[in-house]
Amino acid sequence: MTITEKQQELLDELDLFQDWTERYEYVISLGKKLAPMDESLHTTDRLIKGCQSQVWLDSSAKEGRMNFLADSDSVITKGMIALFVRVLDGESPEDVLTADLSFIDKTGLKEHLAPTRANALTLMAAQMRKGALQAIQA
Repeated sequence: MTITEKQQELLDELDLFQDWTERYEYVISLGKKLAPMDESLHTTDRLIKGCQSQVWLDSSAKEGRMNFLADSDSVITKGMIALFVRVLDGESPEDVLTADLSFIDKTGLKEHLAPTRANALTLMAAQMRKGALQAIQA
């Protein structure tokens, strides 16, 4: 499945919910389904700076594909990063760098989050792209 197809699948899933409480619950459930991130990876170099909550992101590349592990001390924030992990994990570093991540705007999350949490979405995407760039340069 392409990045665009994965994004559309997520948007279609979110469209199934009638109100924002249900959508938040769904996003939180996505965070709970993230692969566990070992506590030893909760280091300051993996911490996404500028987020209201603590969010850790580990990026690596294996056989030309990006692998992302993420965690947060906030269930909604963990769900938010899970959206990006679902779309970008397993993709090539080049595709991660060039991906149009405006799908996150179409989720409507930004309008229903506090400004600091909405800003976290931008920071998460930037950190994932940084990991992809490092993989290319390695």
